[in-house]
Amino acid sequence: MSTGFFKVPKAKNEVVKSYKPGSPERKKVIETYNKMINSFTEVPMYINGKDVKSNNKKSISPPHDHKKIVGEYFIAEPKHIDDAIQTALDAKKKWENMSWENRSAIFLKAAELIAGPYRSKINAATMIGQSKTVHQAEIDSACELIDFLRFNVEYITKIYSNQPSSDSEAWNRVEYRPLEGFVYAVTPFNFTAIAGNLPTCMAMLGNVVLWKPSSTQIYSAKIIIDVLKEAGLPPGVINAVYGNASLITEKVLSDNNFSGLHFTGSTSVFNSFWKTIGNNISKYNTYPKIVGETGGKDFIIAHMSANSKQVATAITRGAFEFQGQKCSAASRGYISESIWKDVKKLLVDDLKSISMGSPENLENFITAVIDEKSFDKIANYIENAKSSADAEIIIGGNYDKTNGYFIEPTVILAKEPNYITMREEIFGPVMTIYVYDDSKFEETLNLVDNTSEYALTGAILASDRYIIEKATKVLKNSAGNFYINDKPTGAVVGKQPFGGARGSGTNDKAGSMLNLLRWVSPRLIKETFLTPTNYRYDFLEK
Repeated sequence: MSTGFFKVPKAKNEVVKSYKPGSPERKKVIETYNKMINSFTEVPMYINGKDVKSNNKKSISPPHDHKKIVGEYFIAEPKHIDDAIQTALDAKKKWENMSWENRSAIFLKAAELIAGPYRSKINAATMIGQSKTVHQAEIDSACELIDFLRFNVEYITKIYSNQPSSDSEAWNRVEYRPLEGFVYAVTPFNFTAIAGNLPTCMAMLGNVVLWKPSSTQIYSAKIIIDVLKEAGLPPGVINAVYGNASLITEKVLSDNNFSGLHFTGSTSVFNSFWKTIGNNISKYNTYPKIVGETGGKDFIIAHMSANSKQVATAITRGAFEFQGQKCSAASRGYISESIWKDVKKLLVDDLKSISMGSPENLENFITAVIDEKSFDKIANYIENAKSSADAEIIIGGNYDKTNGYFIEPTVILAKEPNYITMREEIFGPVMTIYVYDDSKFEETLNLVDNTSEYALTGAILASDRYIIEKATKVLKNSAGNFYINDKPTGAVVGKQPFGGARGSGTNDKAGSMLNLLRWVSPRLIKETFLTPTNYRYDFLEK
């Protein structure tokens, strides 16, 4: 067969469409949304290239209209998990031996399917199932997933081309093998792109994957599976099972062929996975790779030299887009006393102008939180703040779950910097602000660094360059993604590799080669041209 050093299409970020009134994309997504929300969709499991149903199923409802049922998904029984693992292992040899350019072509085609015929479908599904606004759906489920697929293929070619030096004595080469056995992808509800990236980035490198999406993201997960089917993904390479997370995880982590976990979700769940893997370590054929992106308590610190309008905008966008349901969302703010009055006024004006409701109305900035469990948790934090002597709700504080899980954008003023909502992850539209004395900026930097267990994202807003440099240095371990004069959200694939440390994960940087390198097991091959025939070295001479 013919060979060559193949170049893949140069990766470029997908252009984010505006969805402004009168635009064709606005018309198309509204039509698709209305068609899908008024239809009934079955979501079977996907095992060995086939749609698989079980005897147990659960209904799917939009968070903003939880009485309406738009579909149902099928819950895995033990035999389905066993089948998913076994068929993945059966597919492994053929898949890992497929040439890298043919594997890559599948995912490049998937990117173009999402950019074209599936764009309105995956956006509408994310709007319905996860209650995202059209803008949040566009930057997540369409553009970011397209970017992951395109850039990961380009990164793979760079990884494969990274070779050691050789000379006339020996030819040294490195093979980037997939991991032995199978890998496990566990994905969250809040980013359709993450749900698509975790299983596909591992599969690109020749791994076979068992994928468990979040139960509250299954509606849009179906679109990802539909895309992969049409793109030509062979049976068994990625198998998707739904339902009882404990059951699925227990069976996966007890299998001796388990070789890797790619996880995005809560810190406590990730910790439990790590503990189980440690307890089972003697069972495995190889040490598993463990990669996790977990929680966050992301900060904004505004110096007295900051522009008040920029601070207010960073808070409004950083804390309240997608109802604060981003691991990178701003959740605690430290505002210098001399600018607080202006920032507060601008923030109040911003939040008064915000409308809340169904994502079907494209004028809404805030929609519903994901489910009743999340709603109740967030509401409890708000009620505690209302009765606390250490806190005051200065904006919002209302909520209603009669028809949808709606929580008003809420700003809490903490009277002491270690108040509970300055420390604990809430994962909702709640921002807590502590106003610090202008003269205590350095002390406040230490508060930022030490108040929370997390270290995912953070931002400094200031015009004084000395202050920016100081904050950047002092907070070097406080955030894996650090923003200067911006909100702490919105990392773009190929530009801002994403991930944090401490309680926020293993910081393996999704959207970069760093992450992909975790899913290979390199083999060095040294070929000697003139093989020695005498064991004696020169130093042995008399």
